[in-house]
Amino acid sequence: MVCLGNICRSPLAEGILQHKAALAGLHYTIDSAGTNGIHVGEAPHHLSQKVAKKHGLDISTQVARKFNKSDIAQYDKIYVMAQDVLNDVKQICGSDFDPEKVDYFLNALYPFQNKDVPDPWYGDEDGYDEVYDLIEATCTKMIEQSLVSPKTQNV
Repeated sequence: MVCLGNICRSPLAEGILQHKAALAGLHYTIDSAGTNGIHVGEAPHHLSQKVAKKHGLDISTQVARKFNKSDIAQYDKIYVMAQDVLNDVKQICGSDFDPEKVDYFLNALYPFQNKDVPDPWYGDEDGYDEVYDLIEATCTKMIEQSLVSPKTQNV
């Protein structure tokens, strides 16, 4: 799960998908990262934590990290939250970029539409609630698809 700073969208996706995978009995390695590295070492945004907590998830122990070139080899699938993030991933990976391993996160919910997950960074808590709901619905769809065709284990 990759967004820009790894403190808003991707930590929510990591926490929600980990929770849903565990409930489904799927033994996945799920991680998140940001492409800009500005927040490396920080916990998720306080509103991401608050919204997750409202839904019974604690993401406070996550630590932001920068997406790096080796991630493309380490993970079975890389889900990007937006077009600008995809552009960054391509640039970071250079000749190692593998388009078969990278997809828009929301394509699980809206196949082939390449929609961006809105970045709630500049908004209020309502924006984080909306993003949570969108990510939660997408993670639910991902788990449903995994139970039908379990190929991916590291995201």
